[in-house]
Amino acid sequence: MWNFIQDQILGMKWLNELIGEVLRNFGLDMTSKLGGSVQFFIYDVIKITILLCVLIFIISYIQSYFPPERSKKILGRFDGLGANIISALLGTVTPFCSCSSIPIFMGFTSAGLPIGVSFSFLISSPMVDLGSLVLLMSIFGGKIALAYVVLGLIIAVIGGSLIEKMHMERYVEDFIKNASQVDISSPSLTLKDRVDFSKTQVSDTFKKVFPYILVGVGIGSLIHNWIPQTWVENILGSKNPFGVVLATLVGVPMYADIFGSIPIAEALLSKGAQLGTVLSFMMAVTTLSLPSLIMLKKAVKPKLLFLFIGICIFGIIVVGYLFNIFSPILI
Repeated sequence: MWNFIQDQILGMKWLNELIGEVLRNFGLDMTSKLGGSVQFFIYDVIKITILLCVLIFIISYIQSYFPPERSKKILGRFDGLGANIISALLGTVTPFCSCSSIPIFMGFTSAGLPIGVSFSFLISSPMVDLGSLVLLMSIFGGKIALAYVVLGLIIAVIGGSLIEKMHMERYVEDFIKNASQVDISSPSLTLKDRVDFSKTQVSDTFKKVFPYILVGVGIGSLIHNWIPQTWVENILGSKNPFGVVLATLVGVPMYADIFGSIPIAEALLSKGAQLGTVLSFMMAVTTLSLPSLIMLKKAVKPKLLFLFIGICIFGIIVVGYLFNIFSPILI
């Protein structure tokens, strides 16, 4: 039953077979590189778009119960490690893009929440969300998806706790710390309000994300069908002990989200890249995109910014090597 859900519902393998049959009827040779690329591109774009719209609707509906003001109140009830854990978990029901998380992080910080709690949220929000769990399950299976989410949450909790222990709040820009705090009570929403909000989120996010899906799937189709397997194995396979480090550093300056990075990860894995190396690339792309770091630079001073980047890179690299070591158990 689980295999059916993973393969046919989440993975939509029936769709891949249907697209292959249609392309064959149009005279395209599916054993050729061109045919394989076209099939990969069409299949992944349709599959990811369907999952994108369904997941954003569901997650946005859940998110309607956790507006920023309510989230602040929830976090204010906890302290210490418990606050970091709750903050990281709240990050799983927020937008997918790292840039979308920066304004919420700034709001939390200006509201007086501990700096470490705000950073646990900032790390968790783009790296780990309900959407990534379902998408990873559709590609890599349940055990890998769950391990990815758990380790991502651990990075968020440890990273936020470390920043808190180092008393880095003095490196937050003054305009954030001195921002006026207004207690806005969240209005009670009807079922129709929540559905309308979810539809709007689907539309807005789709317009923003779809170009990156096309780029990500396009790169994935090229890797999948045109780049020799030996190249990928030599660079990102077990033959290169620094593959995880390389994948992480390459992923940092890129700008995409989980939907744009998964097709590339899928193609790399099929070409012989190690599991942990591929997941490190995904984590780096989604967590440390250049636009989000530019936005964050306006809110924090360089020392705190570089500490945040260093913690994320170190955590992602550690997670990558752990996945490489234990991948025989997970796959």
